[in-house]
Amino acid sequence: MTEWWKKSTVYQIYPRSFMDSDGDGIGDIRGIIQKLDYLHELGVDILWLSPVYDSPNDDNGYDIRDYYQIMKEFGTMADFDELLAEIHARGMKLVMDLVVNHTSDEHEWFKNHPDFYIWRDEPTNWRSFFSGSVWEYQKERGQYFLHLFSKKQPDLNWDNPELRETVYEMMRWWLDKGVDGFRMDVINMISKVPDMHDAPGGDGSHQFLNGPNVHTYLKEMNKKVLSKYDIVTVGETPGTTPKEARDYTAAKNQELNMIFTFEHMGLDQASGEKWDLKPLRLTDLKENMEKWQHGLHDEGWNSLYWNNHDQPRIVSRFGEDTDWRVESAKMLATCLHFMQGTPYIYQGEELGMTNVRFDSIDDYKDIETLNMYKEKREAGVPHEDIMVKIHAKGRDNARTPMQWSAEPNGGFTTGTPWLKANPNYTEINALQHNDPDSVYQYYKKLIGFRKELEIITYGDFELLYREDGDVFAYTRTWNGEKLTVYCNFSENTKSVARPEGEVLIGNYALHLGEGDVLLKPYEAIVYYQQ
Repeated sequence: MTEWWKKSTVYQIYPRSFMDSDGDGIGDIRGIIQKLDYLHELGVDILWLSPVYDSPNDDNGYDIRDYYQIMKEFGTMADFDELLAEIHARGMKLVMDLVVNHTSDEHEWFKNHPDFYIWRDEPTNWRSFFSGSVWEYQKERGQYFLHLFSKKQPDLNWDNPELRETVYEMMRWWLDKGVDGFRMDVINMISKVPDMHDAPGGDGSHQFLNGPNVHTYLKEMNKKVLSKYDIVTVGETPGTTPKEARDYTAAKNQELNMIFTFEHMGLDQASGEKWDLKPLRLTDLKENMEKWQHGLHDEGWNSLYWNNHDQPRIVSRFGEDTDWRVESAKMLATCLHFMQGTPYIYQGEELGMTNVRFDSIDDYKDIETLNMYKEKREAGVPHEDIMVKIHAKGRDNARTPMQWSAEPNGGFTTGTPWLKANPNYTEINALQHNDPDSVYQYYKKLIGFRKELEIITYGDFELLYREDGDVFAYTRTWNGEKLTVYCNFSENTKSVARPEGEVLIGNYALHLGEGDVLLKPYEAIVYYQQ
């Protein structure tokens, strides 16, 4: 089997917010079908669908009630089958979200197979990712069950062989239907230390991140399921080092094709808590990216991303989303897409969509955000101070409806959207995608280069201007070819050495002449030498 995913670009769809076909305010599968030509024109190879399974929606579909049914709000299995056929007809592939660390507490297993879950007589002091304890008492059983996330998301007991076989059977069912792979939600949390005990500050992560049997279980999954199909797999693995990532992704280990790292997503927080804000230091970002580029270069494979359904919009986060929005959106894309790995584009990123700033907490829907707000208000933190954190880091930043046009609600729905649209849809929307200077057309070019230039897939990475606090610069070299990538992360004009070769792409009018290159605010420019 070829490693086709190494030259692919992935586009993540968050179905609830992508396109509503029936006016109920909730995006759906038929809405996705309507927009496939837009995605095909962009040039992406793989569509990753956030969960569309039957769910009571405590955590927007990541709490699954039935793995074999489609959520009614999203449509029917017939709609899904049509979507899959239409994706394949356009030469694209579909990756499903696989959520098997936990289910919904409304899943039939929780009622009829309690040994598929983790129970204890006495709780530990661990804190949930969504605030509060990870333990919930069940009167009928007289025990506590573990839930690392919401109390409606009990964790599965992967130490039970019957549970594992039941999960593998479900995975085969989807793969036999023709899906092209899985993005595996928090897959490095499936193995817990058997003897769970209290942890300093309630942080039990060292007892469930990259746990004692996780590689055993993934090797078993690969042998029994994944290796039988020509598919791609990516594991969401928070708290993973490059060495651990190699263990997960090295071909010889026969586990996963690639993983998501989270380290670069924590560089603008001052402590272990995501809401503890601090400005990004570019030197930290460069050092982190270099570590991962080198760490997985010969063994393993990187996923490249700035955005997803859990992260704020990158142009508001590491760029500048008012005066220099278009330039910084293109610059950030350039910086990422010339690195080694498989790039992921999150819906709206290709338009330069921004964070949203709702004034009222009532306009937010995300369980993590709402729990945090309640907790901090009870601790006496002023509303305005909490909203600053939510505007910067809240997950609803990524979940506001896709901005298709300047029509009401950005053309996402003819009804009332489940989450309010970002008011800037009148200026930022997909109607601009045919403009040759649009962010969309720039992304289209970047995706095309990855298909054409082998150096992007295979080249060595070398960081330049290591100590510079404004410029992220690096080279890629392979088989006598060289790419030099300059990205200015600031409004300052910066001077850099003019490299050999021709300009391949840039987000300003091209530099001609001799001497050093003067980078304008948020400028990106790439030179290619053969």
